[in-house]
Amino acid sequence: MAESGRAHTKEYFPELPLPVSLSSRKMVVIFGASNILWMVFAVSQAFKIDIFPESKIIAQIGDSISLTCSTTGCGSPSFSWRTQIDSPLNGKVRNEGTKSTLTMDPVSLGNEHYYLCTVICESQKLEKGIPVEIYSFPEDPQIHLSGPLEVGKPVTVMCLVPEVYPFERLEIELLKGNRSVKTQNFLEVSEMKSQETKSLEVTFTPIDEDIGKALVCQATLHINEIDSQPQVRETTKELQVYISPKDTVISVNPSTSLQEGDFVTMTCTSEGLPAPQIFWRKKLDNGDLQLLSENATLTLIAMRMEDSGIYVCEGANLVGKDRKEVKLIVQEKMFTVEISPGSQIAAQIGDSVVLTCDVMGCESPSFSWRTQIDSPLNGKVRSEGSKSTLTLSPVRFENEHFYLCTVTCGHKKLEKGTRVELYCKCFSELFTVLSLLFPVPLEETEYESVTQDKILVFRREI
Repeated sequence: MAESGRAHTKEYFPELPLPVSLSSRKMVVIFGASNILWMVFAVSQAFKIDIFPESKIIAQIGDSISLTCSTTGCGSPSFSWRTQIDSPLNGKVRNEGTKSTLTMDPVSLGNEHYYLCTVICESQKLEKGIPVEIYSFPEDPQIHLSGPLEVGKPVTVMCLVPEVYPFERLEIELLKGNRSVKTQNFLEVSEMKSQETKSLEVTFTPIDEDIGKALVCQATLHINEIDSQPQVRETTKELQVYISPKDTVISVNPSTSLQEGDFVTMTCTSEGLPAPQIFWRKKLDNGDLQLLSENATLTLIAMRMEDSGIYVCEGANLVGKDRKEVKLIVQEKMFTVEISPGSQIAAQIGDSVVLTCDVMGCESPSFSWRTQIDSPLNGKVRSEGSKSTLTLSPVRFENEHFYLCTVTCGHKKLEKGTRVELYCKCFSELFTVLSLLFPVPLEETEYESVTQDKILVFRREI
């Protein structure tokens, strides 16, 4: 009876509204031994929204980034994108099924926002956001010098970092060798978003020990939290340290005092870094300098008097010059003239007489012959090299003169002369007559005097 009574007892469970989210429904069936309880819950996937990437995005200006918004639990979602402050998206949206993509290409300062993806599914709406942070750090630092690095002279070094954002997170450090010279931070915050060029300046005086060292400009951009790795860029510049030319010295061989036709070699040295280039110049009468050579050694050959003067050696490199002067004196070269056979010649009429003029100490002499009274030479002249000959053949009474050989060498002239005296063959026939004229026996030299003077007088009288 009890079972029968239970069998005929009917409990009514009204259909209760279940807590249904848009993502799930459940059905529960309860069976009882005496009562059969059915509880039905609709079972399905929940409606939810996801954004990829899941955390904030840090992007450099010029890059390309995409935000993807996806849903589950909704067959036909409706997507929309916006920024938290409702500024322009500055990107392109593409919806496809249960996904929506916002692409920013290229990224600019206008993309630094908190982006929100809104999804509507029937009567429900969900929203999810992601921040996008932007930075600009496009180039390595640049190192600029105010001038060449010269030992002992101050120079300013500028370490320049172009187009940085956000510059309040920038740190610049300048190192010389392994030693930090200066560090600078830029903590001021700009009211406007902009890429700016920042720099650090240091003035120092190079020393000898700086040769071979390097300058390092290191720029660090601290982009995000402590966990984020900072962006680091650096530039290295080897120090090219110069030393201005000094201690310029001139050596002269064989001497600064020279004669025409001589040669001289002058060598110049100058110390500096880099090694100075040598220039030789001659100082002109108007004070100008005439360039002669760009070699350390200057050789002058076959010098003339006009080569006398002041010669200037200059050592020069990128940072300076140093000069040294030397004075050369070129004098007229002394030369000699000799005439042969001698200073006086006795020749027999009808013979051939050759007068020779020799020059020593002159490479290119010029010759001329004449008689002391400028009468005709009545002879033949031949000049070759340092020698000139005057040939009288056959010799006659009109050749009896004092002959002069004139030699010109450069600006100088020299003359040398010889007397030509004649006698005839009639001496033996007139010996008796001479004996009567000179009863005293004559010495040989006196006979010569007779032949040259008395006989001629006698001959004319005959």
